[in-house]
Amino acid sequence: MTAFDILKKLCDEQGISVNTLEERIELSKNTLYSWKKNTPKGSNLVKVADYFNVSTDYLLGRTDKKYLDLTNNSESYLDNKLQQIISGLKDEEKEFLLVTLENTLHLAKSLAKK
Repeated sequence: MTAFDILKKLCDEQGISVNTLEERIELSKNTLYSWKKNTPKGSNLVKVADYFNVSTDYLLGRTDKKYLDLTNNSESYLDNKLQQIISGLKDEEKEFLLVTLENTLHLAKSLAKK
């Protein structure tokens, strides 16, 4: 399976086209279609991997493990990133985010009990 085949499968699972993905991650038209014949450029490979939250090795067909495992380093990175986002919010936006997260956690707990 080529990198393009894997990319196409991920797009199909998300219900988006390859062209839509190119627009969302700000790549030139047909950049990703070139993956049918050429090895992806590193920077483009990383953009796609980040978009789908998969490893570059998965996109290249080097592993079947689709999703990234969270390590202590990645959890720390995510925590720092979240703190940056929150610090840039207005008080009313922070309150809205908090209520939304609480509701989401409540829903997740009730679904987990079923």
